[in-house]
Amino acid sequence: MSQPRRTSRRRAWTALTLPALLCVLAACSGGPASSGGDDAAGPSRSASPTPTGPPGTMFDNFQYNGPADPALASHGWEVRSGEGGPGIKDTWNTAGASFPSDTTAQGGKVLQLQSTTDGTQQGTKQVEVHSTATNLFQGTFAARVYFSDKPASGRGGDHVVQTFFPISPSDASANYSELDFEYLPNGGWGSVGPRLDNVTWFKADPPDRVHNTLKQRLEGWHTLMITAMNGKVVYSLDGKEVFSSSGKYVAREKMDIHFSNWFIDLTSGSGPRTWNMKVNWFYYKADEAVSQADVQKTVDGFYAAGTNHVNTLPKS
Repeated sequence: MSQPRRTSRRRAWTALTLPALLCVLAACSGGPASSGGDDAAGPSRSASPTPTGPPGTMFDNFQYNGPADPALASHGWEVRSGEGGPGIKDTWNTAGASFPSDTTAQGGKVLQLQSTTDGTQQGTKQVEVHSTATNLFQGTFAARVYFSDKPASGRGGDHVVQTFFPISPSDASANYSELDFEYLPNGGWGSVGPRLDNVTWFKADPPDRVHNTLKQRLEGWHTLMITAMNGKVVYSLDGKEVFSSSGKYVAREKMDIHFSNWFIDLTSGSGPRTWNMKVNWFYYKADEAVSQADVQKTVDGFYAAGTNHVNTLPKS
């Protein structure tokens, strides 16, 4: 089954003290996408102007110095802190977000989401990074994500959830929308793992959603895609469709994007454990259904041009 609904997800968040300003972006005429240091070790960079690019496009390959890098906020990202669920309530911590070098990643750098627990609430830290603008609706959402089956340190077995999803800004919205990729290497809520859940929500409370479970071990890099177009939502893993929904189970309003790594519950014993999830890049194309091959071609073009961030979406 899919996850129980997240409690107090948005209402209880607190922002970083940095100004979360979006750059004002000029959309250029259509054309080929190719026209477009280690984490926290050095000084923070000033936010550079966002380059122009294909209209209706958002792209980021997370070339930042840390959660306090001014460019992170100016490019429309925020690291969650403060209270609320899901998982172990009130354990969200900005320290879990970093941007280390990674030789297995395209471009050699990633967003790393590192969550830790020792089996107690006091010893648990969850992490989430989300966009600050609510301007993603119909179109193609894609991300290259690394799922972990084993902890980076400590014993295995925790009920950890590694996720990528667009979601409405308010749980109480009349047009509530949420489209989920959730990987549970060890299962949870009475189920066994590994499992990948795809969930399309119609209502948060009481929960009203449809879902599919793929029972497969997925440690490593994968391209995750959600296409929301023409009254249908299609979820794809590495170019292969794994689930679709339609009817009332579609995107119904503008959303923001989230990456998170959290624990369903607390399991005791054997000291602290550290779980890593990584994100190589994120890409969104408004109002178009884009194939995985074309997504990758566009992303390759951004890397070849040295373009780390593009946002030509209308402001929310």
